[in-house]
Amino acid sequence: MRVFVTGATGFVGSAVVRELLDNGHQVLGLARSDASADRLMKAGAEVRRGSLEDLDALRAGASATDGVIHTGFNHDFSNYASAVATDLSVIEALSETLAGSDRPFVISSVISHGRTEDDVLDPSAHPTRHRLPAEVTALASAAKGVRVSAIRLPQVHGEGDRAFVPGLIDIARAKGVSAYPGDGANGWAAVHRDDAALLYRLALENAPAGSVLHAVADEGVPVREIAEVIGRRLDVPVTSLPVDEADTHFGFLGRFVTADLTATSTLTRERLGWTPTRIGLLADLDQDYYFNATS
Repeated sequence: MRVFVTGATGFVGSAVVRELLDNGHQVLGLARSDASADRLMKAGAEVRRGSLEDLDALRAGASATDGVIHTGFNHDFSNYASAVATDLSVIEALSETLAGSDRPFVISSVISHGRTEDDVLDPSAHPTRHRLPAEVTALASAAKGVRVSAIRLPQVHGEGDRAFVPGLIDIARAKGVSAYPGDGANGWAAVHRDDAALLYRLALENAPAGSVLHAVADEGVPVREIAEVIGRRLDVPVTSLPVDEADTHFGFLGRFVTADLTATSTLTRERLGWTPTRIGLLADLDQDYYFNATS
């Protein structure tokens, strides 16, 4: 299958590209820069120049391929509303392009939209889940002849991670303490990026239209245990903070550190035969690359 991949040089997307190529698929990857285009060509993929804001380039990529995997997202939390709006526009454009084709369209969503795959949320009833309308819009394209599936991602970890966990490491290093809110019992679901990439490929190949899939290996790693690993590796104290001080201490990460983002993947494993085999979050966090990368 020739597959158009957005976010093809990102943390998750680059693993998806490798998984596809290693299993006999061809890849047309979206590249915004010369550096990204060069990385894709070296990996063995074709290149489509453009960005998430370039809807014509996205439509052309989708039209020229047998299926689409959308992993791209502008992770600019200083302008998160704009990033969410762009993501919705991308999904609308790709859905329209694929309508009536029965081609696969795999989109990336987030685990906060449901603890199980069958949890269906109403965006109007959950206005704080800003990316939910994009998931709902994508899944609605199943009724228009698109074999769409939504992969809800938890905390994705692995070498090269630059997201939430490295952010916690930076904060602990800067403040000289590895903190957690309250008793730290709230948990984060998690998955290694290579296990997530496998699920994207399985969804592309086999997921029925309208599928919701959970890329969850660890169902809920307590935030306190994450803080403990960070504290031990940095040799700084590990301490509890009042929950109402989380935003002050962690900045924009405060709302994530205090959230309970646990989830299961039982139905995904049953429906697609997905079996994660990579290292878990706590063991991965104990690797040198997490601490070397942020020093």
